Amino acid sequence: MRLRPSRRPRRRLGFGHRAVAGLTTLLLPLAALVGLASPASAATSATATYAKTQDWGSGFEGKWTVKNTGTTAIASWTVEWDFPSGTSVTSSWDADVTNSGTHWTAKNKSWNGTLAPGASVSFGFNGSGTGSPANCKLNSGSCDGGSVPGDSAPSAPGTPTASDITNTSVKLSWSAATDDKGIKNYDVLRDGAKVATVTGTTYSDSGLTAGTDYSYTIQARDTVDQTGPVSGSTAVHTTGGTTEPPPTGNKIKLGYLTEWDTYVRNYQVKNLVTSGTASKITHINYAFGNVTGGQCAIGDSYADYEKSFTADQSVSGVADTWDQPVRGNFNQLRQLKAKYPNIKILWSFGGWTWSGGFGQAAANPAAFAQSCYNLVEDPRWADVFDGIDIDWEYPNACGLSCDTSGPAAYKNLMSALRTKFGSNNLVTAATTADGTSGGKIDAADYAGAAQYVDWYNVMTYDFFGAFDADGPTAPHSPLTSYSGIPTPGFTSADAIAKFKSKGVPASKLLLGIGFYGRGWTGVTQATPGGTATGPATGTYEPGIEDYKVLKTTCPVTGTIAGTAYAKCGSNWWSYDTPATIATKMAWAKTQGLGGAFFWEFSGDTTNGELVTAINSGLN
Repeated sequence: MRLRPSRRPRRRLGFGHRAVAGLTTLLLPLAALVGLASPASAATSATATYAKTQDWGSGFEGKWTVKNTGTTAIASWTVEWDFPSGTSVTSSWDADVTNSGTHWTAKNKSWNGTLAPGASVSFGFNGSGTGSPANCKLNSGSCDGGSVPGDSAPSAPGTPTASDITNTSVKLSWSAATDDKGIKNYDVLRDGAKVATVTGTTYSDSGLTAGTDYSYTIQARDTVDQTGPVSGSTAVHTTGGTTEPPPTGNKIKLGYLTEWDTYVRNYQVKNLVTSGTASKITHINYAFGNVTGGQCAIGDSYADYEKSFTADQSVSGVADTWDQPVRGNFNQLRQLKAKYPNIKILWSFGGWTWSGGFGQAAANPAAFAQSCYNLVEDPRWADVFDGIDIDWEYPNACGLSCDTSGPAAYKNLMSALRTKFGSNNLVTAATTADGTSGGKIDAADYAGAAQYVDWYNVMTYDFFGAFDADGPTAPHSPLTSYSGIPTPGFTSADAIAKFKSKGVPASKLLLGIGFYGRGWTGVTQATPGGTATGPATGTYEPGIEDYKVLKTTCPVTGTIAGTAYAKCGSNWWSYDTPATIATKMAWAKTQGLGGAFFWEFSGDTTNGELVTAINSGLN
C-alpha cells in the first residue's frame, strides 16, 4: 500500500481559447510575407516578426515578437498592420490592441515597453478569419530591421493623494510626470480599471459605494500616445455604509480557489458571494503559481490577470475593460476583498504537478524567496495578496517526482521565505499527512520549519482511493483508525499526533477536508474492505467526484472513522458530509488546532453547505 498525494491538482491543459493542440507553429518575418523595404543602418533598430501559432479553421492564434537589434535601448514599441476584410483580432494579451477598420495597432503594456539591445518581447492574440497581416510598421518605421524613431516613455506620476472623501466620492491629486516631448494626459485607474482621462493633475471620482475600499493609481501618456509606468497606489475607504461582517470565532477557515476552475468548472470568484461562502471563511489560497528554474513563476497568466469578466460575472457588477492593467481572477479577488475586508488571500505555489521545481529552489533558498517576493508583491496586484503558501509535494520524498534535497532543505526554504516576506506577510505551507513510522512527515524537518510559518495545512485526505484499483475499499479521509484499515497510520489523528510529537504547536496545524469523494466500481460489499475492479466514473477524473454530485447520485449508507461512505449499484464512494464535518470540527477544537481548510470551493453545493458546516463547527 502506498500513500497517495494528499491532493492531485490538475494543470489546465488544452482548455480555453489559447490552447489548441496538434498544430505546427510557423514563424516568419513579416517582411517575407509582405515584401518590406531593406534594413536601414542605425544605432537603434528593431524587427517585428509574426507567427500563426494555432489554427482551428474558423480562427487562429497569432504572435508578434519585437526584437531590439540595435545598440541602444528602446523605450517603447508600437506595431501596426493591416488585415484583409473578414479577419480581425478577438482578444489579446501582453499588449493593448486597437483597430480602425482593417488597420490594427498594438502598443506595449506599462511593464514590457523597454527593450535593451538584443532583448525581445512577444505579445499574442486570438483572431477570426483566415487572412494574414500586411503593411507592418514598428514605431512608424520598418518592421524588418530598419531604424526606430526614438522617444522616451513618460515617467510615473506621483502617488495620488486623497482628500474630501465622502460616502460616494473622493478628490485625487498627484505630482506631474515628466517626458522629453511633454505630457498629453493622465489615466486615472480605480482598482486597476481606467475610470477617467484628464489633462491636469487632479480628479474627483464620484458614484462610489459607501463604506467601500478602493485603490487608485495614475498613469501618464505623452504627446505621441506612449504610456509610462503606473504610480504608487493609494487606498481609499468611503464613509458610511457597512461591509460584510467577518465570521465569528477565532479559528482559521481557509479554502483553495484554483485558477483552472474559471475554465473547467465555470466556478468564478463571484460564486463565493452568491453561495454565501465568502461570509464564512477567513482565508483563501489561490492555486497555483508555478515553481520552475529555481523561481516562483506565473501559473496561467490568462486566468490570473488577463481574462475579461462581464458585469454579470463580476463581484462588483462592473465589466472589465480591454485596457485595464489587471483583469482575470486577480481583479475579481481584489473586488472580493473590498466587499469582505476580513478575508486574507495567499498565493499558493507548487501543487502536485509543479512540485518538481522545489528541489532546484532549495539549492538557493534566498534567490527563490526573492523571486517569490518580486512576483507576489508585483505592483500590479500587490494589494490582492497577504502572503505566500508553499505546496511542496513532497520535500525529501516522492510525489509525482522524487526529491532528494535532504531533510534540512525544507527548513532552509521556509526560513528564507520568512526573512524575505517579513512579519507583515503570511507564510504558510501545505504538508503531507503520512503519520506512519519513517513516512513522509519523518522525511523533512517540519518541526524546525514551523518557527517560520504561520500554520501548516495538513492534507488529511486521499489516504485511500481507486489508485489501488482492486481495493480494498476504504474512507479516503478517515479521522481515526478502525479495525481493518488498509494502512495503519493513514489517518488524520495519526498525522496530527505525529506533528505534535515533533514539537509543532497545535495552533499551527489546520485539519484538511476534501470537498469530493473517492470511489471504486465492481464492488459487491456494502461495508468498507471490499474488493473492486477499478475506479468509479467521475465527472472530471476517474475515481473522483464532487460532494455536490455524490450527495444525490450516491447517498450515504454508513459512516466509519468519522467519514461517510455510500454503496450505489456496483459503485462504492467515501466522502465528507455536513454531519461528518461537524464531528471533525469538534475533534479539531478538542485538539487545540488552529482551524481547518478544504480542497476546494467548487466541490460544494450552490448554497455552500460544507463551508457552512466548517464555520458552524469551529465557532
